[in-house]
This record gives sequence, structure tokens and C-alpha cells, in this order.
Amino acid sequence: MDGILAINKPRGMTSHDVVFKLRKILKTKKIGHTGTLDPEVNGVLPICVGRATRVSDYMMDSGKTYIAEITLGTQTTTEDQTGEVIATNLIEENQFSTTEIDDALNQLIGEIEQIPPMFSAVKVNGRKLYEYAREGKVIDRPSRKVQIYSITRTTEPKYHDGKVTFEIIVQCGKGTYIRTLSTQIAEVLQTVGHMSKLTRTESGGFTLEQSYTLEALQTMPHESIQSILHPLEKGLTHLPHHEVDEQTAQRIMWGQKIKGIIPPLTGETVMTHNNKALAIYMPHSEYDNVIKARKVFTD
Repeated sequence: MDGILAINKPRGMTSHDVVFKLRKILKTKKIGHTGTLDPEVNGVLPICVGRATRVSDYMMDSGKTYIAEITLGTQTTTEDQTGEVIATNLIEENQFSTTEIDDALNQLIGEIEQIPPMFSAVKVNGRKLYEYAREGKVIDRPSRKVQIYSITRTTEPKYHDGKVTFEIIVQCGKGTYIRTLSTQIAEVLQTVGHMSKLTRTESGGFTLEQSYTLEALQTMPHESIQSILHPLEKGLTHLPHHEVDEQTAQRIMWGQKIKGIIPPLTGETVMTHNNKALAIYMPHSEYDNVIKARKVFTD
């Protein structure tokens, strides 16, 4: 069984739990996810099966879309609803106009810097940040640049209990923490806040509408599941493609260096023959007009 399957992960389940259950449902061990979703986050989790596990790293690099609920007025240790409240700032009724909120969102579109939250899997000095956090330690974390393509408010602000809540849709690049983005929105509005709910609606080129629940898969015949798996090419749509002739295709399948490709490659590129992905090639760092294999997909 080979291919890519989008799962609609429920809240309360880890990405590892999904893989564990799928190994039983699909009766295969060669399964991997394309980037974790926190247990309290639901939505699209692309799963690679068999040979398609070779493209999982590349799928992680593709853009993602989220629906997030932002709550202003309280800040938490985890930057989301699961953490302990560490700061409060009473929000008065109608304190922020929709224009002020939308202006704040617009200020965070583009390339921005984020400091990964302490409760995250980012490694510093060989240890994951959440390991330090569980010991009550707060350490310096290097900031990193992430790309925010768009942020759109989708609901009217709702004032309640000294807080205000609203929903946004975020389209972003890899490595973006929506939890951290939520606190940054609060900072622009000169208050505190956190992410109170999150759903991933698109990842790796798959949407929520294309995703299956584990319950649905459990009732499907084995052959029916195979028919809904997408080929590994589906996970590479965000990369440039280059179609080659049969002779060049044979050399690529052997992982050989290739010279004289026209037009020349400018970065990692999917090399195809008859629209079938053979490998990912990249410019050679030492020789002009020569490309080398980054990853070969043929057996």
C-alpha cells in the first residue's frame, strides 16, 4: 500500500496516536505523518504510506491554512487554552473597533520574526523546549523568520467576562506558530492574549474536505482505502517540475549527475518522466550547469 492520505485528526489525540491506529487499519508499519498537530488542535494531518514516506519532509515545507480563535485579556504559559494564566488585562466592552483589530492583523502579514514557545518541540542545546518547560525552566530561544501570507478576521469581536474573542483565517509558511502569532496580535493591540482554539484546514496541498476520519477508514474495505490514496506526486506540487526524455530518465533513476539541463535548475526540482516523479535534483555546488540527486524515488 503506497500513497498519501489526509486524516481529519480529532481533538484530544496526538499525531503519533493517529499513526499508531492507521498502522492497524492499513496493516502496514511504513507510515509517517507530515508534521505534528498538538493534541488539542484538530484538522488536516497528511499521512504518507509506503514509498510516499520519502516525500514527507517536502510536504512539511508547504504552506498551511488555519482557523484560529483569539482571546484577548489573558496570557497563558503555553500561549494557548491548555496553559496556566500568567497575566490578565481587563478588556472593556467595545474597547477595540473592528478597524483597530484588522489593522493589527495587517501589521503581521509578510515576513515576521517569532520566538518559539517554551512548550514546543524545538530543540535548544540538544533538548526539546518543552522538556525545559516541564522542569520550570525558561531559557533563551533564537528567533526565526516565518512567512504570513494572509490574516483575515472572520467573526465579529465577542466581549465576555473581561475578555474579547474573535476568529481569524491564517495562511502561512512552514514553522509558523499560530499560538505565538496570537500573542503577537495581542501585543500590537497593547494587551495580552492567547490562542483559544485552532483547526488546520489545509496542509500539504490537502484540504479538510479531502480528509477522512479514522472512524470512516475503519469501516472501509482494504481495497477501497487503496483507491483513495493519492500518489506521492501529490505531495510535491509546491515544488518546480522538470520533464525529461527516456534516456535522461534512466540516468536519473540511477541517481547520476546530469549536465546541460535546459532551462537550468535554480533550486530543488522534481524530475519527471511521463508526469511520474523520479527524483528531486538540485544544482551542483561545485560544477556549473550540472545537477545532482537530492532524493531518488524509484526502487
